[in-house]
Amino acid sequence: MTEILIVPVGSSPDPAPLRDLATVHVVGPTDPHLPAALARADGLVVWDGMHDGVADAWAAAAPRRLRWVHTSSAGPDRLLFPALRAHPSTLTCSRGVLDGDIAEYVLACVLAFLKDLPTTVRLQDRHHWQHRVTRSLAGRRVLVVGAGSIGTRVARVFTALGAPVDGVVRTARPAAPPFGALHGPQDLPAVVADHDVVVVTAPLSPATRGLVGADVVAAMRPGTIVVNVGRGPVVDEDALRRALTGGRLGGVALDVWDREPLPADSPWWDTPGAIVSPHLAGDAEGFTRRLQDLLREQVRRFTAGEELLHVVDEEHGYATTPTVTT
Repeated sequence: MTEILIVPVGSSPDPAPLRDLATVHVVGPTDPHLPAALARADGLVVWDGMHDGVADAWAAAAPRRLRWVHTSSAGPDRLLFPALRAHPSTLTCSRGVLDGDIAEYVLACVLAFLKDLPTTVRLQDRHHWQHRVTRSLAGRRVLVVGAGSIGTRVARVFTALGAPVDGVVRTARPAAPPFGALHGPQDLPAVVADHDVVVVTAPLSPATRGLVGADVVAAMRPGTIVVNVGRGPVVDEDALRRALTGGRLGGVALDVWDREPLPADSPWWDTPGAIVSPHLAGDAEGFTRRLQDLLREQVRRFTAGEELLHVVDEEHGYATTPTVTT
């Protein structure tokens, strides 16, 4: 029977629903038995994060036996260490499961800034009545950096509310709904100035690391709202914070960080105009069940010899399903 090895990092899926499909073993990332378990595995599931123990044990992965590796993350970047890239196994990720909740979170952050909700909460704490005029979302132009499944869901949400959306993709191409235009990354410094909201959903890869750099931040129009739900190293956090504290930006919401957890002494915690959240944008009620449902379907397909879902292009760091859907 096919042997599936689950390595739980932060949490663990319930192996019971998989045991009618395969022999399932659960071995922790620091367990001394991990190399032996990896040597026997036909499929490997790394759940809820990544741990150096997986990379350290990787030499035991038999090239002719281990044929499939799956991560519970939508972004597979943390698993793309050199030895795995060189291994012939197929890597899949959990693309699509968290898209709706992440898009809702992005919308919540943008509306919080436009409707000045942080100030309202602070004034409420002081029992102070202060009438103010807020801003509308309709008509504001949104730029989504990364037009994969999450970026596409974000675009649909904003276009439904009257905010036109353009995208930045690996290679510029003709417009495809819900995007009004699809620019290449080399165009980002030029086109960012035409938008009021910048949402980063791009996965981390060599091509996207530092993509939203100091030059892009400097080109943003005054009052721009920036939200990052992709990966922390895609943006220059220091440049964003300087622009925010200097009064150039209208708000910055970061759910992902260059260093996680964000250190307690980070200046971001006390930065006016910032929303700091601990990588939770997609973690809404029921998300673990949906991740486990996808895992079961992947195990079923693997054991049946069927095509796997969300196969990762290991060179570019994202699933090879269509970049833009309608």
